[in-house]
Amino acid sequence: MKNITRTVWILSLVSLFTDTASEMLYPILPIYLKTIGFSIVLIGILEGLAEATAGLSKGYFGKLSDTAGRRVPFVQVGYTISAISKPMMAIFVFPLWIFLARTLDRFGKGIRTGARDAILSGEATPATRGEVFGFHRSMDTLGAALGPALALVYLYFYPEDYKTLFFIAFIPGMLAVLVALLLKEKPVTNPQHKAATPFFSFLKYWQTGPAAYRQLVTGLLLFTLFNSSDVFLLLQAKQSGFDDTMVIGVYIFYNLVYALLAYPIGILADKMGLKATFIAGLALFAMVYFGMSFNTNLYLFFGLFFLYGVYAAATEGISKAWISNITAPQDTATAIGTYSGLQSICALAASSLTGLLWYQFGSFTALFAIGLITLLVIGYFLTVPDPRKTLA
Repeated sequence: MKNITRTVWILSLVSLFTDTASEMLYPILPIYLKTIGFSIVLIGILEGLAEATAGLSKGYFGKLSDTAGRRVPFVQVGYTISAISKPMMAIFVFPLWIFLARTLDRFGKGIRTGARDAILSGEATPATRGEVFGFHRSMDTLGAALGPALALVYLYFYPEDYKTLFFIAFIPGMLAVLVALLLKEKPVTNPQHKAATPFFSFLKYWQTGPAAYRQLVTGLLLFTLFNSSDVFLLLQAKQSGFDDTMVIGVYIFYNLVYALLAYPIGILADKMGLKATFIAGLALFAMVYFGMSFNTNLYLFFGLFFLYGVYAAATEGISKAWISNITAPQDTATAIGTYSGLQSICALAASSLTGLLWYQFGSFTALFAIGLITLLVIGYFLTVPDPRKTLA
């Protein structure tokens, strides 16, 4: 682990604590909202607004970080806002307050994402970025496994005591903030130092960035447009006979597989190529969706979720490493922030589209169609230049 620097360790621990807090609440948030009077429609509007806020702010604050030539303040402020938002959800139950708290949580994510990923990129070389981003994803996803597990244990002893969980989640959230204070600012190469940064100025990077960036991000967004929420896979498992505990259990299992494999797959990607690793991940994704559409065997679901964890380990950190390798260091936060922002918007559309297909034609059609479209996306990625050739 010689390529994992002190800064990478700090950011990885911060992400671990933050994801523990966030994922502790993820399984119970819809249930809690229904107990305080939110309808399904209102929950959908809340989540849509929150994700749209995160999506648009990722691009803006990524651009602002590059313009200011600073990273650490964006990371620290972003994680602090997200931590504070957790107990706010339980203090008052007024709809406007809940909307404010949930939107603040996502706004904090938008502030920190571009700057954090730019720091990770700066701590690596083109030959080690798969490893660095993979290690960060491993730690981040370990939190995504710990959070639901802690929630499951707590609710076993205190059934339906959802409010207390929001206060418990504040603890790992504040630990993340304290660890983030250990970060030290490093000078950004050729900072832009412009006087003002209009909110949508990050979109200009689509024209000014490298052609290789546009080719890559076009493929990534096309995939995202049909990559629906994990909730649909969990719903398929539920419909096939899993009880609530098993649904949460298989979700924890998936995150553990992802957490354990993201780092070694990142190392492998640096050796065999980011493009080849990413395409292999997409092939596994297609296999999972084809399998989910046909499968009714409960044991086989664990095998499919295992492959789903391998897919995530082979794509999520790898895509950011790929972007970092084809963009200039002074534009990294803008490049990743722009991609992450557009990705959030496409993800909203993907879940809406999958939900519509599911409602009109059933789960088989929705899941099988996603598998077929993924094969087309793989065909597109075969035409995208290898980042190693781009670097050369």
